[in-house]
Amino acid sequence: MRISVVVVGFSLALAAGAFAHAGAQGQGQLPSPLPLSLGLREKGSSVTPAFEGWYHNKDGSVSVLVGYLNRNTKQEFDIPVGPNNHIDPGGPDQGQPMHFLPGRQWGIFSIKVPKDLGDRKLTWTLVANGFTNTITLHTKPEYIIEPYEDAASKNTPPVIKFETNGKTFTGPPTGIAATYTATVNAPLTLDAWVTDEPAKINLFTFPGFTPPQPSVKWSLFRAPGSGGTVKLDPVSPKIDAAAGGKISATATFSAPGDYLLRLQANDSTGEGGGGFQCCWTNAHVRVTVKP
Repeated sequence: MRISVVVVGFSLALAAGAFAHAGAQGQGQLPSPLPLSLGLREKGSSVTPAFEGWYHNKDGSVSVLVGYLNRNTKQEFDIPVGPNNHIDPGGPDQGQPMHFLPGRQWGIFSIKVPKDLGDRKLTWTLVANGFTNTITLHTKPEYIIEPYEDAASKNTPPVIKFETNGKTFTGPPTGIAATYTATVNAPLTLDAWVTDEPAKINLFTFPGFTPPQPSVKWSLFRAPGSGGTVKLDPVSPKIDAAAGGKISATATFSAPGDYLLRLQANDSTGEGGGGFQCCWTNAHVRVTVKP
């Protein structure tokens, strides 16, 4: 049975990636000590990196999972990798976003780190609206998470495919899931298939209960240095269960260059798995846009 802990200072949990559920090792993620409040406003506020925790990949390697909190409700940012957006050491580019949506974005990229990282750490620094925020990324045992399966319910994240019989993607993003070529101002069709298995153990539903379909959302993750934009239509396409979970959308780009888009699929646990770091899936796709 899942047990949640209420901590005074909800903003601390948001800045750090909230909480992680108790794992097989009997450990849970703790809030970050960052003394930050939400400070939400339409524009003029900061963007804070958010360390969700670290986890073991299925191949035995170790990764840290990272998101962010944009405290502006109507202001988005394009922050190129460099002095205002860098991860150290080993950076400045370690796959972090360069386009920042309003609000809290959970577990949108991951970084593989040495299994023997020990007391060493990475830092991600963001500068927005004149505010500088830095988060520490590490592998302290109390921050271990299990994004591939909820230990209590045995729930697993939705599965995303970009071809009917193609490779499956589940949980945190790893690498580039699909590549496309497009032309400026010409809509590109984006098809994907999203499915989800119900939790193996469910203590709070009735016999015959059918969980809702996952919710899906397309967004811009990186734009080229030329400052290109993309129009996604729809941003949240509906899942066609009769077509094997197919979703369809179009992306129209304003300028040439290389873009990264993010497709997120949430199951019934909602954004950030309700703060327990499971179960949702993020996948990145690359689009090369020609003049």
